Amino acid sequence: MSFTPIIGSRKPEPKPFCAAQQLDSEARQALALKALAGVQSPAQLARDTGVSRKFIYELMFRTRKALNEAFAKKGHDDEVLFSLPVTKKWLHKLVLEQTLNGHSSERGIAQIIEDLFPVALSEGTIHNIVQAAAQRARAVNATEDLSAILIAALDEIFQVGDAVLVGADVHSTYCFLLNKCGGRGETEWGVNLLDLAERGLRPEHTVADFGRGLRAGQAAAWPGVPCHGDVFHVEQDVGNLLRYLEHRAYSAVSAVQKVVASMERAERRSKAHDLTPRWLKLCAEETAAVSLVDDVTCLACWLREDVLALCGADFKTRSELFDWIVAELRLREWQAPHRIGPLCTKLENGRHAILAFVAVLDRELRALAQEFQVAETTVRALHQLQRLPPEDARRWALQAALWKELGARFHPLQQALQQRLKRVVRASSIIENLNSRLRSYFFLRRELGPEYLELLRFFLNHRRFRRSRCAERVGRSPYEILTGCPQAHWLELLGYQHVQCAA
Repeated sequence: MSFTPIIGSRKPEPKPFCAAQQLDSEARQALALKALAGVQSPAQLARDTGVSRKFIYELMFRTRKALNEAFAKKGHDDEVLFSLPVTKKWLHKLVLEQTLNGHSSERGIAQIIEDLFPVALSEGTIHNIVQAAAQRARAVNATEDLSAILIAALDEIFQVGDAVLVGADVHSTYCFLLNKCGGRGETEWGVNLLDLAERGLRPEHTVADFGRGLRAGQAAAWPGVPCHGDVFHVEQDVGNLLRYLEHRAYSAVSAVQKVVASMERAERRSKAHDLTPRWLKLCAEETAAVSLVDDVTCLACWLREDVLALCGADFKTRSELFDWIVAELRLREWQAPHRIGPLCTKLENGRHAILAFVAVLDRELRALAQEFQVAETTVRALHQLQRLPPEDARRWALQAALWKELGARFHPLQQALQQRLKRVVRASSIIENLNSRLRSYFFLRRELGPEYLELLRFFLNHRRFRRSRCAERVGRSPYEILTGCPQAHWLELLGYQHVQCAA
């Protein structure tokens, strides 16, 4: 008996297993990289993964091709990247960019344009372009409100015998004063500060060095506005004293060594006793010089770490330590009167101004203690915590005690303390940094006209920072930081169309 098979009733045979199809893209990349790097041979990789050697060679070919395409040189040096219509306005922008960003002189700009373009601009034309931009910059500068400046830094810089008065906001670095005067006395400072007061500038206090003309002019123009001392100049003067004393001590040591060498040579002729009085005298001078360096170094360390540091004791304690340090220096004045005497006089006369930041710090700490309803000693302990390095065991013991006392208020209080400390300014570092940038412009010109200074001030205030230690300044201009308002590119503010660069 025969049966007729039914069509379609036979089960399909299973497809043979293919290891290559089971590999995803990442596994294939890993295989190709191993083969190209020579970690394993293609035959060994094929056996380990269950694929054919042909498949491995195909992966190697594709990977090598992709790498060659990725790292192949795109185009040639003579390839046209873009076409730019060069107009008179474009040349004007180039002149301003070379003047302000490129720090070029008028003669240098004329040479650059002559070398790169089939056109020539005379130095007089370049001067007129800069002057026209300066007039527009003056108009923009005159409309800006200065009432938002809370702490101002003041200083002067000299150019070919003339004094240039400089002022800047400590927090935003906004330059509100850049004016050349015949001198730097009370009259010159007073007139300029009165003009700034009419534009709304009335800071809580200022930071400056100990120039008498500056301080007298501020007292006359802004009565009631305190002028704090600059800690930087104090530490600089102390450092200069230490370097002088160290050099003198090294000279004394060297003199003793020379006499000892001479005595050793004279001893062969039995004449060493002739040099003994000189040797004794130089040894006494050496001992006194080394002892003086050690004492002044210790006093300078106390002044820097305990009196002038941001973290430290209250105003009363620091004042007592400050007076004691000056008194100790006075006791040693006879050993170097021409060096120690002027420093002691400067410290005594500027004591109140130098320690003015401590009074501000005490006021901020008291306000913070009242805000969080904690003891002022607790806030000071949290302040001292920031002074201890992470490897110091005392830091973690103090932090654990504060955690136990404050609980959930620890982090909010710590953040609020950091914000408060930003209001405490000890040095006019901002104005010194601004002066260093101004010198790179001033050295190109023997004469500084008021128009050029107006343009320079405008540029420094409206150019955006490309990098900065302070993250909040990156990509913003001093004007934007001061006012909180966005602004156009500085070329657009001068009436030129700014071309955005491709990303």
